[in-house]
Formats: sequence, C-alpha cells, structure tokens
Amino acid sequence: MSQIHSPSQTVYVAHEYYNIRAELEKRPGAPPCVQVQTFAQLEQVIPQAEVLVVSMLWRNTLLARAPRLKLIQSISSGVEQFDLTQLRARNVHLCNARGANAAAVAEHALALLLSLSRRLYEARDNQHRAHWSGTGMDARPRLQELTGKMVLIVGMGTIGDRLARICLALGMRVCGMRHSPRPLDVPGVAQVAPGDLHAAMGQADHIVLTCPLTPQTEGLMDQRAFAAMKPDACLINVARGRVVDETALIAALRANAIAGAALDTYADEPLPPTSPLWQLPNLVMTSHVAGETQFYEHNVVDILLDNIRALETGGPLRNQIA
Repeated sequence: MSQIHSPSQTVYVAHEYYNIRAELEKRPGAPPCVQVQTFAQLEQVIPQAEVLVVSMLWRNTLLARAPRLKLIQSISSGVEQFDLTQLRARNVHLCNARGANAAAVAEHALALLLSLSRRLYEARDNQHRAHWSGTGMDARPRLQELTGKMVLIVGMGTIGDRLARICLALGMRVCGMRHSPRPLDVPGVAQVAPGDLHAAMGQADHIVLTCPLTPQTEGLMDQRAFAAMKPDACLINVARGRVVDETALIAALRANAIAGAALDTYADEPLPPTSPLWQLPNLVMTSHVAGETQFYEHNVVDILLDNIRALETGGPLRNQIA
C-alpha cells in the first residue's frame, strides 16, 4: 500500500459503532482519518470528503453537499440506502464490504440452525424457570439432528457459499438458489432455478436466507412461500428483514404451519416492543448481530485500502457497486 499523507486524501468515517479510525492507525503508511458518530457531524465534514466510509448514517441528500467526493466505501454489504443513479451521474464510486463478515454470518446461521434443531431456546427458557426437562418427560416432538436433512440456501453469494460448505461437512443435503443464471461455485450443491423455488421449498427441512435485498427478493417469503413449506420445516433469515413478509410469518407460526423460525433482521429496526414477534414461542430472535465479529474493522479496512490504491493507480475497485 502506497503512503498517502496529503490532506485531500484524508479518510472520513461516519459510523455509530465501528472504530475504523483505530484500525487505520494500526496500518503503516495509511492515510489520516477523521471519524464522526452522528448524522449532524457527518453533515459538517461531508464538504471536505473525497473518501467516505459510511453505512446507515448515509442520506442521499448529502451528495449535494459533497463536491469533492470520489469514493464511498460502505461498511456493510447492503447498499440499498444509496441512490446509484445519483452516484453514477456524479461519477462517485461506491464499493461495499461484501465478504468482510461472511464467516461470522455463516456461523451465526449455523448457530440458529442448531438452536432450532436441538431446541436450545427451550433449554434456556427452562434454565430461567429452574425446570428440568429430560428425555421422555414431555409430550413433545423428538429433538432433531442436521445430518441427512435438506437445507435450501437462498442467496449463493459469499455467505451462502460458506454456509453451504459447512452444511455439507455436517452431512446435510444442500441445494441453493441465486437469481443470476451463473452456475453455483460449491461442488455438491444442487442448483435451484428461481422458477422452481417454491417446489424446492416443499422439499427442504430448513430454508436459510442469505440473499441481498433487491426488488426480486423483497417479500420473497410471503404467504405462498410459507404454504409451500413442509409443516416440520424451519426458516432462518440472516439476510435483510424485508425479504420476509412478517405478517405471513406470524400467521404461519401461530398456525403451526411450519415448525419454527429464526430471525436476525427485521422490517423495522430496532424491533418495536409492541411487535407480536416477541411473543412467539417457536421463534428464535437475535438483534441484527449475525455480522458482528471482532475482525470486522480489520476486514473492512483491507477493502478500503485496496480501493484507495485503485483510485490512485486507475486499477479495478474491489466490490464495486457503482
């Protein structure tokens, strides 16, 4: 990485949580960094920014106040908050953080799979009640194992591919779907065409959503999709909340039309206390933490520094969206 010390190449970061500046300061020759934590602070610094690292604090109205902006490095893989048409018209490059937390999200999806199959959420509830519930003590379905079960992964990108390899290693049968017609990258995974998705849902024991939020995936899990699932099947969502029609999910869980579900993302975040999702006994919930990892800043800065160098040299940008 070439050294960049001119003030014009200062990296501006806007995020409430991730400390990109601290990670940059560990890297010899890295550019100086100004980091802010609020939208109001971002409004103050945006006129000076050529390189901006940002995620959910971004608003498209900021573009009119950013005459020098050349590169936006998203801290997340999701970029639905950015107006790509406006960015392209201004010749502002946008790159995402695809792959930065692929291992974490895949492992979180596996944890949710295991929680559902072994009903670990019941064990935690019993622990709080000091209630011993051993084998044969309750008239409940038997605990499941993943070996031999069919998992359908919707979204065979970096995260989906990694999860598929883990599931194969556990002895699961794996099928996967991507909206691109390009063949899948993981040997041993059966490819599902988008037009055959509901038929594949009817064969799956577990459905895991790892896809981006797009016009094609918004509301993908709707009433028709839940009706296609087997009554003993489970849904896991580590994609975006709006991929799932929450009203349809609530109805399916209340009617025991599916065995259970696990969600990490929601249509509205933070999830309001009044949401009926909180009260569903066959639902496991985490608070949009699947991508959380102690290595996140390190991985994002790797992508960022590659892209700063690409801007200098005219080389290809990594994870370029616009």
